[in-house]
Amino acid sequence: MRRADRLFQIIQILRGTRSPVTAANLAEELETSVRTIYRDIADLMGQRVPIRGEAGVGYILEQGYDMPPLMLTPDEIEAAVLGASWVATRADRPLARAARDLIAKIGDVVVEDLRPLVLDSIGVAPTMSSSEAEALDFQQVRTWIRRRGKINIDYEDLSDKMTTRTIWPIAIAYFETSRLIVGWCELRKDFRHFRADRIRRAEFLEDVFPTRVRDLRAAWEKTISPYDGPRRNARA
Repeated sequence: MRRADRLFQIIQILRGTRSPVTAANLAEELETSVRTIYRDIADLMGQRVPIRGEAGVGYILEQGYDMPPLMLTPDEIEAAVLGASWVATRADRPLARAARDLIAKIGDVVVEDLRPLVLDSIGVAPTMSSSEAEALDFQQVRTWIRRRGKINIDYEDLSDKMTTRTIWPIAIAYFETSRLIVGWCELRKDFRHFRADRIRRAEFLEDVFPTRVRDLRAAWEKTISPYDGPRRNARA
């Protein structure tokens, strides 16, 4: 995670609670070190962000603090709106709704002169109909990825063979008409890609897998070609 993104996330986390949040809790949620959090908090305070607290006790953000208006270039606005529009037409319902909300928020917070770029964006993301049923709760899948939770699934492969396996989900890949869940498969002892429309049952387990998601993603990325992405090695 980039430092600027991490600073923003710290503010967002503190904004969402009225109780002090310790550096250890922030470090765990942002997957970084406690020392880095201390340094980030000091930098934010130096930028006059109204954070109160101290090491060992926790930190809170004073009420009424507002982020400054987004200072985006016209091309950055076009990129953000086009990307969100793509998600709004291809992702699962909760993520699509979030994308539409994001476009509305961008329109609210950019400076007045650039607001027409949001309302009348040049880029167009055509609506694509999905061929798969919305049987899987993708919002919960994303939550399980963040908490490193295991999922037990019944999966039907392209040969109509059904298997039951436990996976460690690390990513969701969105294509034109389908979605893949990328994960480490305990049955195959390797990374596998599961088409969401072929998952017949999913049980979200309380078990937590031991490896950090970003470490698993780094290992997975070494197994795929940069030209064909997760479609390669899509065997189950």
